[in-house]
Amino acid sequence: MKKIISVVGARPNFMKVAPLFRAFQQYRDIQHLICHTGQHYDDRMSRIFFEELELPRPDFYLGVGSGTHAEQLAGIMLGFEKILQSEHPDLVIVVGDVNSTVACSLIASRFLIPIAHVEAGLRSFDRTMPEEINRLLTDALADYLFVSEPSGIRNLQKEGIPQEKIFFVGNVMIDSLLYYLPKIAQSEILQTLHCQPGEYILVTLHRPSNVDHREELKELIGLLREIASLKKIIFPVHPRTRKKIHEFSLEDMLPANVIITEPLGYLDFMQLVQHAALVITDSGGIQEETTFLQIPCITVRNNTERPVTVETGTNRLAGTDPAQIKQMVFETLSNLSAGRQEGQPIRQESVKTPGSKDSRIPELWDGHAAERIAKIIYEKL
Repeated sequence: MKKIISVVGARPNFMKVAPLFRAFQQYRDIQHLICHTGQHYDDRMSRIFFEELELPRPDFYLGVGSGTHAEQLAGIMLGFEKILQSEHPDLVIVVGDVNSTVACSLIASRFLIPIAHVEAGLRSFDRTMPEEINRLLTDALADYLFVSEPSGIRNLQKEGIPQEKIFFVGNVMIDSLLYYLPKIAQSEILQTLHCQPGEYILVTLHRPSNVDHREELKELIGLLREIASLKKIIFPVHPRTRKKIHEFSLEDMLPANVIITEPLGYLDFMQLVQHAALVITDSGGIQEETTFLQIPCITVRNNTERPVTVETGTNRLAGTDPAQIKQMVFETLSNLSAGRQEGQPIRQESVKTPGSKDSRIPELWDGHAAERIAKIIYEKL
């Protein structure tokens, strides 16, 4: 019997580990355990994960909580070290790019325990982002690097990672999206918010570069005011963003046509993504989900670690200049309106955005990435 421990720290990690958990159930001689570091944790979101999404309860919970990067890293490393000392796993699986990812990789490497990194090789080439440092360090330590898009292969090769460690397997987030589509369809969030499919823009903003400084955040809220004159906006507000809006006294700038909500569970949020006319975001994962669902996406960043969403998907990088973002939004809405007038459905096999070629779903984003990963790990172990 081989023992594997998968690490989750932030909420998106659950969506990446869930399909792995299901895939490993096919192998009777593998014991797959889950360690939740508690980097992100609250009762409401945990209930949604464990009950609505039918995820297994973690076998280990470290309860690290929030704090500075150094505090989180230290707490995770101390807690995970005890687990490795008692469990002696044959492999540690880490996903994504959060602090839990790099912290558990560092400790596993000290115990000479092999490490598998899911979503390896993604690079924004912006070292001011903590996630970029986490990605670089984790990939340097990992023994099995599971890649979701071709750019990951190129990046790892340039960094000198041996070819035999790199495996192009597809995207586990798309595995989860496909698996939960029937449940997503049952969400009543559109009725709750009194919105019709295709008649709203979904907005998420949380990155420090966009929300931590008053002038930048004020400009983005001013942009939302302009966009809201054309189409209703749904804005699930991240706790960090809500705190800054209050701190900078910008609440009164938000117009009535912007529907403000608390952070939403996965099923509700993905239904909003699936039926949006357009998504405006600074998130990484949403760029992938909109590409798969063929929803136009405008990313409020100067770079992306997921270039396939721009090269072949529905994503467009707008930078952080409100004028450029506004131009892209207006172009996209105009394009969608023209499609309606021509009698075309908004969602097609390919979505045209101004200045780009028709979009398509990236290679191996087919719902079977976790099965490929489990098979490779089983054969290697």
